Amino acid sequence: MFSKEIYINRREKLRQSMKDGIALFLGNPDAPMNCAHNIYKYRQDSNFLYFFGLDHPGFAGVCDIDNNKDYIFGNDVDIDDIIWMGPQPSVKDQAAQVGIDATAPFSDLNKFISEAMEAGRKIHFLPVYRAENKILLEELVGVKPADIKDNISEEFIKAIVALREIKEPCEIAELERAAETGYQMHVTAMKMAQDGVYEREVAGEVEAISLRAGGMLSFPAIVSKRGETLHNHEHGNLLKKGDLLLVDCGAETDTHYASDNTRTIPVGGKFTQKQKEIYEIVLAAINKGTELVRPGVTYRSVHLEVCKVIASGLIKLGLMKGDADSAVAAGAHTLFMPHGLGHMMGLDVHDMEDLGEDYVGYDDKVQRASQFGTAYLRLGKELKPGFVITNEPGIYFIPALIDKFQSEKQHLDYINYDKVNEYRDFGGIRLEDDLLVTENGCQLIGKRIPITVEDVENTVQS
Repeated sequence: MFSKEIYINRREKLRQSMKDGIALFLGNPDAPMNCAHNIYKYRQDSNFLYFFGLDHPGFAGVCDIDNNKDYIFGNDVDIDDIIWMGPQPSVKDQAAQVGIDATAPFSDLNKFISEAMEAGRKIHFLPVYRAENKILLEELVGVKPADIKDNISEEFIKAIVALREIKEPCEIAELERAAETGYQMHVTAMKMAQDGVYEREVAGEVEAISLRAGGMLSFPAIVSKRGETLHNHEHGNLLKKGDLLLVDCGAETDTHYASDNTRTIPVGGKFTQKQKEIYEIVLAAINKGTELVRPGVTYRSVHLEVCKVIASGLIKLGLMKGDADSAVAAGAHTLFMPHGLGHMMGLDVHDMEDLGEDYVGYDDKVQRASQFGTAYLRLGKELKPGFVITNEPGIYFIPALIDKFQSEKQHLDYINYDKVNEYRDFGGIRLEDDLLVTENGCQLIGKRIPITVEDVENTVQS
């Protein structure tokens, strides 16, 4: 938790950016795994954390825009709770830690919202991803779960995005702390990438490192020698010398700020010539992205320039042909990189995407593309100082996608399918760094994890 002044200032800025009404924040409840008392590890809602800071279940927060007042609704523990959890601070004491003096039992929330609605006041609420909160929202405002997305407050969403997208110094410090743990996770994964090791052993150890640092993983770890599958959370494969192991994982601090990095590792410590050639293209692409990131440019333009680096490299290897600029304009490169270059990062590893990807990554000036591959770019809008983003290009050989493109005779002027089919069992390579957009360019969040061919090989062999 930050100082109470941080939360007071955030709520004040929110009220100033909205016209009127009630801004409703529903904290997350506990989520049962297989019975009510056997629960998943708790994770508070990030918007509630950002404005109210209380990292416990059973809370709701209200910003009364008209009356310049904030409320916390929650229940004090009873003797049964104390028996199981020990003494707990009162709701009043917890609220005081974040600069709020108006508290009430959780059951009073319904009455508070009902009276506001009867007075004709606007109730602003956000998209809801927890089933329990969908049911609660229906009780509070009468909107059925299926109709929530049609009744969310765009004014509320846009006000939050405008605040959260610019990271404060205290947030950057937390992101740096997450990056320190992430560095250890990835270096450990490299050292474990040896013949005879199971993916699950690597996945277990990187999660343990995050837990020992005081937080959990920022998302389920992707640890796979089948790197052509973009998100693969199965960890049952046995590593063999000569395999490529793709590790995409990050740490979350005890304040819930995230890291998110990817490295692709030669099992046993030596890239084959074929692997090295593809790896060097991806390395050139990620370095190009870092070079181009600065305020005033759109991330879509950075994405497309990075794709041209990939296309140029593949043309030199004979996998593509023709002119790189034309190939990218046509979308031929998407056979090899069918995803976007990156996304926002902060309190969430995909920051604020619970509010809606298009609200976070796009705006009135830049709308999402419709072209296959480019349409998956999560962040396309103009970059500003204070943005924290990921830079994660890749090259993948996905047999099903190769078959689809080839059977449909797509991009015959740009793709050498005979050569591509020689790579059907190659897998995939992705590299990912986290970047802070500065006044004049960008800087890495944290120390750079080994990334050159030589440094990766040496780390594995160590």
